Amino acid sequence: MKAVLIILITLTVLGIIYLLTLKGRSNTDMSKFQGYHFAHRGLFKTGVIPENSMAAFAHAKERGFGVELDVHLLADGGLAVIHDDSLKRTTGVERNVSELTLNELGMYYLEGTSETIPNFHDVLKFFGGEVPLIIELKGFDKHYDELCKAVCDALDNYNGAYCLESFDPRCILWLKQNRPDIIRGQLSFNYFKGSKIKSFFIKLFLTSLVTNVINKPDFIAYSYQDRNCLPYKISKKLWKLQGVSWTLRSQEELETAVNDDEIVIFEGFIPE
Repeated sequence: MKAVLIILITLTVLGIIYLLTLKGRSNTDMSKFQGYHFAHRGLFKTGVIPENSMAAFAHAKERGFGVELDVHLLADGGLAVIHDDSLKRTTGVERNVSELTLNELGMYYLEGTSETIPNFHDVLKFFGGEVPLIIELKGFDKHYDELCKAVCDALDNYNGAYCLESFDPRCILWLKQNRPDIIRGQLSFNYFKGSKIKSFFIKLFLTSLVTNVINKPDFIAYSYQDRNCLPYKISKKLWKLQGVSWTLRSQEELETAVNDDEIVIFEGFIPE
């Protein structure tokens, strides 16, 4: 009986500790993002209007949607707006983004169109603060700190609503330590479903959002398909962190997320 009691007390204490680890920075004003629907990589149509292209961004801005976009660090310290590490899927060329320089971006055409890989500075100039931006930092390499600094420096003179997010907890920690005034969000999903990561403990670490205790994100951007994962639900309901749901592919999914007070990132349809 005594052993059972000790086990129950231990489990209770561990449970409380875990709940505390999920607490973020919940007093952040997210009103500039609420009420907007965010076009995932711009408002694109594969083979016609490429993802993360100036055309896709123009299409989204014209319709008044917010925009989610991805930023990579280049070999010369410049910044490219593209999702993948490799150019293969979007340009057909076997080359990594990190090998490119700013001057080379115009050499690679997206999805067989006349659109090329955008320079992040040009993208900011194009938007000019007219619609809010969700900017994903494509970290997970040894240069994540250089990426964070370069993006923040580029945003210093930007007069518009934006926030930064990343799957890489190191990027979120860098923002907390170096640019605490910038709204930051932890991207995540259930890493036990479809992740290429092999380590059980890394999958558990990233899925469970335990880095919240150190990084104190302002919002959690979690996969819509995994929206019932306990860490995400606790972060939203108990600690009142803003939820961001990605990537929604139907009006029904969008309405479900909006009814749950989530900011939505959509793709493949035009929200009503």
